Amino acid sequence: MLHHRQILGILASLGLVMGMASGVQASEQSVQHSTSTNQFHSIEQPLGVKIGVTIGGLTLMGLELWWFLFSKDKGQKAQYIQGIQELTITVDGGYEPATVVVKAGQLVRLNFLRRDPNSCLEKVLLPDFYIVRELPLNQVTAVEFTPKKPGRYLFTCGMNMFRGVVEVQG
Repeated sequence: MLHHRQILGILASLGLVMGMASGVQASEQSVQHSTSTNQFHSIEQPLGVKIGVTIGGLTLMGLELWWFLFSKDKGQKAQYIQGIQELTITVDGGYEPATVVVKAGQLVRLNFLRRDPNSCLEKVLLPDFYIVRELPLNQVTAVEFTPKKPGRYLFTCGMNMFRGVVEVQG
């Protein structure tokens, strides 16, 4: 079964190919017309090309709206292990899961397992809790803190390129 990233890639490629095809046809027609006079001429496109480009554009706009508005994961709840809210976050081209749901006023332990050798991911920062930790490659690094009040608290890589959220519920 195809994942949503593969489907998005296929649709984006299809839109690119359709756009390039219509651009080539338009440029060929403009070369033919430009040799006869120096005036602008309208370029007539076949109805099928117009419909295809319109459908492709609308599809890509719909996918973009879906991606930014509706595809956000709801977050993964931390599991209680010996009275501690604990969850393992895999660091591999980002954070998985990127949203962690915990309860306020209870100790949280996030275990970061770094698989990506990218130097940007060598550190994790939780600025609201004044935490900075080095993440050695292929090792689990535990980060513990106790969130006092509900809210959404950001955690990032050392360069602030990759982000995750600790969602604290009351």
